Amino acid sequence: MANFFKDNEGLKFQLSNKMMEEIIRLKEHDYRDKENFDYAPENFEDALDSYEKVLEIVGEITGDIIAPNAEEVDLEGVKIVDNRVVYAKGTTQNHEALRDAGLYGMSLPRQYGGLNFSYVPYVMAAEIVSRGDCSFANIWGLQDCAETLDEFATEDIKNEFLPRINKGDTCSMDLTEPDAGSDLQSVRLKATLDEKTGQWYLNGVKRFITNGDADIKLVLARSEEGTVDGRGLSYFVCYNKQGKDKTITVRRLENKLGIHGSPTAELVFHNTPAKLVGDRKLGLIKYVMSLMNGARLGVAAQSVGLSEAAYRQAYQYATEREQFGKAIINFPQVYEMLSNMRAKIDATRALLYETSRCVDMYKLLTNATKERTLEPEEKQNLKKYQRLADIYTPLLKLFASEYANQVTYDTIQVYGGSGFMKDYPCERMYRDARILPIYEGTAQLQVVAAIRGVINGGYLAQIESYEQQEVSSEFAELRSTLSSMKDQFKEAFERAESFGSTSEFFDFNSRRMVEMCGYMIIGHVLLLDANKAPELFARSCKNFIRLGQSEVEKAYAFIMNCPEKVAEDYKL
Repeated sequence: MANFFKDNEGLKFQLSNKMMEEIIRLKEHDYRDKENFDYAPENFEDALDSYEKVLEIVGEITGDIIAPNAEEVDLEGVKIVDNRVVYAKGTTQNHEALRDAGLYGMSLPRQYGGLNFSYVPYVMAAEIVSRGDCSFANIWGLQDCAETLDEFATEDIKNEFLPRINKGDTCSMDLTEPDAGSDLQSVRLKATLDEKTGQWYLNGVKRFITNGDADIKLVLARSEEGTVDGRGLSYFVCYNKQGKDKTITVRRLENKLGIHGSPTAELVFHNTPAKLVGDRKLGLIKYVMSLMNGARLGVAAQSVGLSEAAYRQAYQYATEREQFGKAIINFPQVYEMLSNMRAKIDATRALLYETSRCVDMYKLLTNATKERTLEPEEKQNLKKYQRLADIYTPLLKLFASEYANQVTYDTIQVYGGSGFMKDYPCERMYRDARILPIYEGTAQLQVVAAIRGVINGGYLAQIESYEQQEVSSEFAELRSTLSSMKDQFKEAFERAESFGSTSEFFDFNSRRMVEMCGYMIIGHVLLLDANKAPELFARSCKNFIRLGQSEVEKAYAFIMNCPEKVAEDYKL
């Protein structure tokens, strides 16, 4: 029997981080739930044991059911019957297995039937499921919809919808439209309020909706007559009714390159009853931004899980495939690829859980303000972790999704001609990976979000904070390398900034500067992990920092030699 949690020491290591004790204490409100729920933990050790046992169940279901179903799900795909989506047989089996195990809505409070888990084990479960089947993670993960309702909806709405999630109802976030993709300010789907009854109704079209025929839908709609920008948008929740009362129609399913088990739909809303989430006019400005950050964390978990699956395929094949009288893993061209793949996975996993811990802390401290006044140190931590979550999330999504494409690409290369055939799962994984830098905000949009951390010094300040943490002499040279990378970044940034942070030169080189910061941030996080567990991460740490050093030098050389009037050379 396969278990995708037990066989991964990197996951177990992340659960042992010293921040987990404070995260769990805050999440459990000093363990007061034990008075009302017999399955609530009594202390930190009890809670951590629950995390591990549940993750073992996720790992077992993924290893024994989800992963074996993945190939057939990819081949069968999804279809429309009577304007409803019908999942592949394997997808339905996956869904029922996780539903029956009570693993939907893991992070929701116990009063709604949830397990009240923090983000760290929730994200970990998403990574495990994605390793089994990247497409199914879109269905199980709920795209952060459940957490958004829990954070912003009224008690009446939460009592109506959240218990359904824990019984297996699926969710979707319905944002994009035919003429409003990344530019969500252009959303036109109309929300109309019946003043007599207080009921909202939705009318219009949504396109490219992941898991579009989900049971519970969070919909961005224009609620304010005469508006054309984000200030006229509000956020709504509605239930996707079946039968004669159905007001949401699946007009078509997209024929996609990958993630065939996850339906991507075009929807028509016709007088769909809906309920307002939060306040009017804040749909895009507040709620969608929060939702998207959670969804981007989910895509990063997908990316790491898929990368892990592909790497393991490549490693196994390389040890078994013989050419010229020996296994191909013994050829430098192959073992360099495999070592770099391993390094990229360990590196992005380190940032994934560093980011998850930051999200946990700032959300938990924010929630604590609803019940009590924070201590001075807690107030400082709230600001610190919110700032870090804001600048780490786009950086994480950028690197993790791009690396998933690189790792799956290299996996096919390890397989050679066989990898190009549908006989091996790496072909499916390669196709699945391509969406990861696109949905929930393209790689280019992550740069737009991350550049703020470059301009305001957020990344540099955190790099200097990491430099203050002691490491053993074994890693002194690597830390020195990171320091030299910082010097190159500062010089490159100074040149770019000399033209103005709103200049075309600065914008043109923004991705290079973001990536320079990314290599340093991730290098430091992985270095600290390697210092704690050299047997797990020392090799990956060395290889990743070497890789980062070469990439930073390349970006530095480009920025320092880039012409001031970039449009003259590059604009077509």
